[in-house]
Amino acid sequence: MDFETPEKSRHYHTTQEILIQIAAILTVIPLAPFLTRFIPPIMVGNMNIDLFIAVLVSIVFTRLLVWLLRPMVLPAFILIVLVLVVNQFIGNYSFTNVIRDYKSIVQHNWTVREEKQTDLVSLNPGQFLSTDRTTRNVLKKIQTTDSTVRNFSVQHSLDFFDSYINKYEMLTRYLSLFKYLNKNFKYVPDSQRDEYFASAKETILNGLGGDCDDHSILMASCLMSIGAKCRIIIIEGHMYPELYVGKKDDYEVFQQAVIQLFNNFRIDKLYYHEHNGEYWVNLDYTAHHPGGPYLNNNVISIIDL
Repeated sequence: MDFETPEKSRHYHTTQEILIQIAAILTVIPLAPFLTRFIPPIMVGNMNIDLFIAVLVSIVFTRLLVWLLRPMVLPAFILIVLVLVVNQFIGNYSFTNVIRDYKSIVQHNWTVREEKQTDLVSLNPGQFLSTDRTTRNVLKKIQTTDSTVRNFSVQHSLDFFDSYINKYEMLTRYLSLFKYLNKNFKYVPDSQRDEYFASAKETILNGLGGDCDDHSILMASCLMSIGAKCRIIIIEGHMYPELYVGKKDDYEVFQQAVIQLFNNFRIDKLYYHEHNGEYWVNLDYTAHHPGGPYLNNNVISIIDL
């Protein structure tokens, strides 16, 4: 019979211990960004530390697993890898998401810079509040309680980002709705002779086609129908909607959400208006993410909704 020598036994156990420790370390890598989806945004100054906390929790978890259930570490690691591989094909949390979540934290903390618009809206928005004929016509077309608008908005607020609802709460609904409208709205100009303002319901029923004012009315109506606060700004040759995101801390959370949820796009800056500590973010269709650059700062009026 071939008996295992003490030297072979030591070599086997040493190799097993090395594999267990490597597996424990590697388990932290995908586990930490996954856990951040369930940790509310935590800011220290302008730094987001969600991921750092998630890494610490993941390390503690894996060390406890090694200590209490050492034989389960390798199977657990293999299971996590298999789940990520399967999810890569079915669209759930996968290797791609792991990379994107790490990237978004780096972007938020060190790469992306906010860009406050320097026009007069940030200095004194009150002077642009208007009750002229254009403002009255736009206000007539805003629909927040119409059943078609409301049902449309609820439906598409659930299309994207649902796995982040524990982290960003209603922001995920607003950003999902923005993404759907941003992807599907098609520019169609008005008659050269007449300016026509379509209601939100009309734009939904016509297949999401229209010009900048139709888009602004649609975006604001839909977001307001699910609880958001919006306004519309008229500038020289253009009109666009803005979303109210709250105070400075709320804006930092919103910025993190945009960077994380729209990480398919290169985001160098997020543009906003701020007055007396209140932040409004650009939702124009000219960018693929909230907070795109403003076309110009020649403000004519603000339509307060």
